Amino acid sequence: MVREDGKRNFALRSGNGTESSVFSGNTPRQAALKAARRLDDVADSESNADHEEIRLREKGTDKVHIYDAWAWHEDAPSDKPDWMPGGITKANVSKQGIDHIDDV
Repeated sequence: MVREDGKRNFALRSGNGTESSVFSGNTPRQAALKAARRLDDVADSESNADHEEIRLREKGTDKVHIYDAWAWHEDAPSDKPDWMPGGITKANVSKQGIDHIDDV
């Protein structure tokens, strides 16, 4: 379902089908990047990052977007605003496909 501002909601699904968090974005990839930044296993560099599968169900549909996700820590840019911490978490995702579920 698309909200008035054009964003859609995506629920993060675990292996047993429970949904723990909701991420919003204009596209599934945007929501997947937000979810990837909150992975438990965050590496010190992108090349050392472990890849993990994440599944996002689009609210109001039976679509489950499947991504390969990884995250790593980086130093904040030198022109960062004062409120930003010195280190940030960056992430990347690669779409693996879409699955359809019956229990919506």
